[in-house]
Amino acid sequence: MARMKFICDTERCIECNSCATACKNEHEVPWGVNRRRVVTINDGIIGQEKSVSVACMHCSDAPCMAVCPVDCFYRTDEGVVLHNKDACIGCGYCSYACPFGAPQFPSNGTFGLRGKMDKCTFCAGGPEENGSQEEFEKYGRNRLSEGKLPACAEMCSTKALLGGDGDVVADIFRTRVITRGKGSEVWGWGTAYGNKPQQDSVPQELAK
Repeated sequence: MARMKFICDTERCIECNSCATACKNEHEVPWGVNRRRVVTINDGIIGQEKSVSVACMHCSDAPCMAVCPVDCFYRTDEGVVLHNKDACIGCGYCSYACPFGAPQFPSNGTFGLRGKMDKCTFCAGGPEENGSQEEFEKYGRNRLSEGKLPACAEMCSTKALLGGDGDVVADIFRTRVITRGKGSEVWGWGTAYGNKPQQDSVPQELAK
């Protein structure tokens, strides 16, 4: 069984925000909730400025799962970290624990009371029946059940954002680094998955 992972190649990201737009459009994400966003690191520093697409990384040892008092999080056989909105009480512990700022809370009411938590699902839906209207309304479209990859990765114009089988995306990234001779920093990989990709190779048409 494939272990699903994300990698964002900061040498390729051009801050076009097509990933964030694709996510919002695909899942009809409510206003004020950003399952995916593009962040610029070292903004304004010549030669050091990098952009990276950020969302839930579906960690191997997810801190959000560890701190949730109602155990609303669960992991699929493919390693995707999902949650049950019916169980969520909106306490916000997950947002404090997540190193990527993935948990999002829509603000309702005059004093901005927290609603049910929302986050990237790796386009894998939720606990409801695959492809059902109830699943779509709560979690968005379940593309993985349709045999498709996350919309953000598919719509990335420069293929900076890679999503899918962790071994495959790591191989693609490694070969890019070898080919261009720079940009070996794998943003977020060690934090999310606990190790760095090992040396390997993929076909040249995927590497450049």
